[in-house]
Amino acid sequence: MTSHPLHRRPTPARLLLAASGWAAVLSTALPPGNPLRATVAAAFLLTGPGTATVRLARPLPHPTTLPGRIGLAGLAVGTGLALATLTAEALLLTGTFTTVRALGLLAALTTVGALAPTRPWRPATRHLAPLAAVLTLLLLAGCSGLGKGDPPAAGPDGHPAEAAEAAAAPGNGSAPAAAGPWHSVLREDFSGPRLDHGTWATCYDWNVDGCTNGGNGETEWYLPGQATVQDGALHLTAQRRATTGSDGKQYPWTSGMVTTGRDSWNAQPRQTFTYGYFAAAVRFPGPAEGFFPAVWLIPADTRSAPPELDIAEFPGTDDSVNMNLHWRTADGQDAHTGTTWGPVRLADRYHVVAVDWEPDSVTWYVDGVQRFRITDPARVPHVPMELVLNLAVGYPSAPPADVTAARFDVDWVQVWQH
Repeated sequence: MTSHPLHRRPTPARLLLAASGWAAVLSTALPPGNPLRATVAAAFLLTGPGTATVRLARPLPHPTTLPGRIGLAGLAVGTGLALATLTAEALLLTGTFTTVRALGLLAALTTVGALAPTRPWRPATRHLAPLAAVLTLLLLAGCSGLGKGDPPAAGPDGHPAEAAEAAAAPGNGSAPAAAGPWHSVLREDFSGPRLDHGTWATCYDWNVDGCTNGGNGETEWYLPGQATVQDGALHLTAQRRATTGSDGKQYPWTSGMVTTGRDSWNAQPRQTFTYGYFAAAVRFPGPAEGFFPAVWLIPADTRSAPPELDIAEFPGTDDSVNMNLHWRTADGQDAHTGTTWGPVRLADRYHVVAVDWEPDSVTWYVDGVQRFRITDPARVPHVPMELVLNLAVGYPSAPPADVTAARFDVDWVQVWQH
């Protein structure tokens, strides 16, 4: 029997491969959107896990021709993406997903595959098992499709690493992007034939045969019939239809909204929340000009801001997300801070907007990727809040004269708490 010595001494290339995953983990300490973070994460996910796994499995001899090398590289990339997908899905199913944890697991796998000793390849039956394992892994990943609201294969801003991070993000309400543990306290997928009025009211707490938000100078009157459920989604529809409100004023538009609040001022709210992870898959097919869809939180007791936590606002836009926080200063003034992130194609597909509201911080996410964070406890709300999703009209400007309708779609809503 011929002896085949193990390849024990790591080469510089193998050491670099082993280190690539830990570099990706360290890159998460950089601010979201940083080009270096994006580049390092993308390079690792596309090359690291797959190359290390194929090296360890050795399903094929080392190629000597260009087509052979291209084929082996394709196998490595496909295997790596399959491993990344399966790792993310396993973490999501156990409610433990974070970007750092997913990258850490893949980095450990890559290190083992890069540094473990191997024997030279020879044609033998025992090579069929690793090959079958690699092909099975690819098949499983290919069959595990993601539902609507999932992050796309390419990031909404076009950056490859952001796409890689988003691909590991929750897309169907299965788990928060922030570290847990979590348990679900509200889950709504709008799968019934009509809106569940046990979960949702269709006006603010000051509802009297409808309502509006006079603080923004909006021009809509909210009515229950403008919030409908069809084809597994909630549709909030604004129509140019003059309506006289119960306040005696004339409103040129009717529109829709839902909230976990009350049916009237003296009623009990359906559900309030103090801290938690709030997420919704939303789409805004528009038109955008003159319309103001939003997902936000309003105090349940005072029923007025501040504080106010705006998970996602789209004032007259379908290509960016506004994230804001309002608080009351020590001298009683209304202060606020926030940011705008984009571009994001809200008209084309569902995107997951979310916020992690903790006692000492607030962190915003779009498609599972952190976009903004506040860590000053003095600015963080500490009161029960109601969740609101609405389509306002007339802010920041009036719709064009030839526009007669607009729609804001919600695929699902979920809230988790520790």
